[in-house]
Amino acid sequence: MEKLSDDLLIESFYKAKELKLSNDFIGLIQREIERRSLDKQVHLIGI
Repeated sequence: MEKLSDDLLIESFYKAKELKLSNDFIGLIQREIERRSLDKQVHLIGI
């Protein structure tokens, strides 16, 4: 996941939620978003 750009990581999160993928997978994406301190940015754009 470290190779994904911030924008692609966020887009992946939205798509995973939209497709109702496994909660474990979504959790992995969420943890990476938090690790990069993008969680506030994600909340600002509608989560």
